[in-house]
Amino acid sequence: MSAALRILWNVASYRLARLEMANMGGALVIMLALRLPPAEVAVRLGFAFLLNLLVYLNNDYLDLDADLRSPSRDDPNTRYLHHHRGAAVVAQLGLVAALAAVALAWDPGLMVPLVVGGGVCWLYSARLKHVPCADIPAMALWGAAMLTVAFPPTHAAGWALALLLGLDSAVFETIQVIRDHDADARTGVRTTAVALGVPRTLLLARVLLIVGALAAALAVHPLAAIPPVLAVTLPLGRPDRYWNQIRLLLGLAFLAAAAWVYVHGATAGVLVRCAADGCALAPGL
Repeated sequence: MSAALRILWNVASYRLARLEMANMGGALVIMLALRLPPAEVAVRLGFAFLLNLLVYLNNDYLDLDADLRSPSRDDPNTRYLHHHRGAAVVAQLGLVAALAAVALAWDPGLMVPLVVGGGVCWLYSARLKHVPCADIPAMALWGAAMLTVAFPPTHAAGWALALLLGLDSAVFETIQVIRDHDADARTGVRTTAVALGVPRTLLLARVLLIVGALAAALAVHPLAAIPPVLAVTLPLGRPDRYWNQIRLLLGLAFLAAAAWVYVHGATAGVLVRCAADGCALAPGL
């Protein structure tokens, strides 16, 4: 038991230090925008934290052999996981059991992020992140599914905000494979960027930004479409700098959308308007 707890602590501290549980921040923003009661926020945020622990531990477990060969990941924590594989399995099974128990006791709708979010992440870690043109859709689905922790599955405005961040996740994954292109190509890992090349993958990222802008304008608010449109005009330059620029712009778009929902209780897309109880065509259509 102590080995399993230490593994969980190692995963949490490493991922939090690298700001890799950002979906928890997105989930919190959605919960605040939907004005969920404090108890609801606390339970759902705790669920999100445990679910992140599960998916990142699963990723580390499946990537263990590759990490041991990587100078940047061959550290004491990775070697500890290597020597305590059994404890890592126990930790994962314990997290699944705890998450399922919370979902059944609090809101069965929480099975959506557990089954879909956790399942897609497992497929991504086990196989899809090395399959060109499957890695990016998998991350879009994962990004949206993980955010369904923030609201009951009947809340239409919550779905609108989650799907917007799901499209953002596709953009982030596209830039991520561009950032990793050289290292992946050297080690024989075939991602979308390795298969298509950096210029065409950058074009894909810009197409996804346009899709996200259209979705924001049609279903959330026209102003939320402005930052992703601006992002389309940015040159790639240094991939790390480009990554941060895109995160800033898309983050501003999402915060603007969430703020509108917080104030007005519904989205204000030019095509549809989504509130707590459903979506309807915008007035005049």
